[in-house]
Amino acid sequence: MFMKRTDMACDFLPQENFEPEYVHSFTVTVNKELSEKLRRPQGKYSTVECRAVVERNRERYREIAGELGDALKKLLPNKVNSVLVVGLGNPNMTADSLGAKTCASLMAARHVPQENERAKISVLTPNVLGVTGIESFDVVAGVVERTSPDAVIAVDSLASAAVSRIASAFQATDTGITPGSGVSNHRARLCRESLGVPVVSLGVPLVVYASTIIEDATGKECPCETMDEVGKMVVTPKDIDVYVSDCADILAASVSKAFYC
Repeated sequence: MFMKRTDMACDFLPQENFEPEYVHSFTVTVNKELSEKLRRPQGKYSTVECRAVVERNRERYREIAGELGDALKKLLPNKVNSVLVVGLGNPNMTADSLGAKTCASLMAARHVPQENERAKISVLTPNVLGVTGIESFDVVAGVVERTSPDAVIAVDSLASAAVSRIASAFQATDTGITPGSGVSNHRARLCRESLGVPVVSLGVPLVVYASTIIEDATGKECPCETMDEVGKMVVTPKDIDVYVSDCADILAASVSKAFYC
């Protein structure tokens, strides 16, 4: 069976037609049977779809953030006093800088005394193994051990099996995340089992494989000879810098919505 090169659970579902100017949200629960079939961890996958970023319709950004913030609330424990937001990826590579840019847009207030019941947010951008020589997991695990957050939100760029979902599908899941999985560079997984606290991953597809584009254009599976030559190339839009900046603002707003509203 051909497996799609994607991080998005919604890519395995029949693609629904939705109006590009409207916000469309839904949640998929992957049980044991689906987990084995799709090779995805069991858990809940919430998706908010809207082409507002691609269409430059900023009036919809707040609505997307609101829907995503509500999804985050449902995926996290009922009472969260402190949360660590981890920006995964390489901040020096535009398509992989979503995590770092999201963290830069958040107000870290863990160190500030608060009289209300707002969750204390701390942020961390561990960079990638090729730059630091340290696994992202080791950095995150060390900080979790020392600061004891109630939950971790891991933000990263994702890959999709549908070109139409680039910068248009926002996914939150309680299954955690494997850094680098979108480009077949799997590292140690960040999840409840490995870190000892609930882990929600948050991301947007910003890259696709060339094989995906070929399949979309031809309606057929990418030929083996093409896969060996160009099919494994990772492709990103020419306006990726704008997409990353706007998506990061939306993700940061969704985190703030989940804990401050």
